[in-house]
Amino acid sequence: MPVNSPLQLILFIDDRPSSLEIVKEVEQFLQTCPPDVAELQVIDVTGQPYLAEHFRVVLTPALLKIYPAPRQTIAGKSLLVQLKNSWEGWQQSLENFSGTDQELNKQVNRSAEVIKMTDEVFRLTQEKNHLQQQLHFKDRIIGMLAHDLRNPITAVSLALETIELSQDKLTPELVEQLLQQGRKQIRMADNMITEILESCRGEVATLPIRPQRINISEVCQQVAQDYYLNYRLKEKQQHLITDIPKDLPYVYADNERVQQVLANLLDNAIKYTPIGGKIQMTALHRTSQKVEISVTDTGPGIPPEMREKIFEEKYRLSRDKQKEGYGIGLAVCNRIIRAHYGKIWVDCPHKQGSSFHITLPVF
Repeated sequence: MPVNSPLQLILFIDDRPSSLEIVKEVEQFLQTCPPDVAELQVIDVTGQPYLAEHFRVVLTPALLKIYPAPRQTIAGKSLLVQLKNSWEGWQQSLENFSGTDQELNKQVNRSAEVIKMTDEVFRLTQEKNHLQQQLHFKDRIIGMLAHDLRNPITAVSLALETIELSQDKLTPELVEQLLQQGRKQIRMADNMITEILESCRGEVATLPIRPQRINISEVCQQVAQDYYLNYRLKEKQQHLITDIPKDLPYVYADNERVQQVLANLLDNAIKYTPIGGKIQMTALHRTSQKVEISVTDTGPGIPPEMREKIFEEKYRLSRDKQKEGYGIGLAVCNRIIRAHYGKIWVDCPHKQGSSFHITLPVF
């Protein structure tokens, strides 16, 4: 018994903007035909190679006639012209087809099952990629926090060593200052460890930011007076010059995170500035919405083509491959400042040295 069923068509497209125009043209053409002559299904094969492979689609856009048999394919930019040229023959093949309802259902169901299975494969692939991205991001966060643990641990060790070796020469005031410094650094290390554990437990790794109203002038001065940083400055006979106005507006930021960024920038400045060199930390009220803080060194500078790349995870200039560190300090700074809706960048205004700038939102 002949089957009185419409043409079964599948239109394969990709994610190019022109594909939407092709879909529109084919649908408009079918609307000019008598009703119930054809059924059209549109499939975007982007990221679904299994589906394209099953239907032997090697070029998009492609229009397949899967019923009635035999299967026919037209493809390419002139798809609409080809469809119009093939349409009369396709209708004729439908009228002459002597298949049964069972054969039709078998063909259509098989194609529908393949499409369904391929959609599921695509969904699972996307889910796998998403989970891999989460794991990769979590690894980066843990690496960044572990990297920054080195500073407070070194500072505590230095304070204890100073007390142990020079206890007979230290005044009670200096001993108390060293102990306060040690306690402060231990609290910072403890917070970082907590954040690492939270990142490991969380379903989605994030960099914790707890913004509040802070006095950025005081924060800058606290970092500039850090015992460990000043020890390193003295060790290299370097001079730190600060220009931090006391009347800067309060900013909305995470106190410890901002200190982490400034300490990182000063740490880098000390590392790359030669013995006896000069380092500057300045701040100004750049706009009504932003405060800008800058750290300038007299080191070798950053080549113009590398000034964006150095803020990427684990990117290091070739000249620095043998230097201490993991190449993630500036990436940490970049992530923290971006989390504050601020900006971080570097320029080299003089023939020598680099100026790193950050902006923070005014409270």
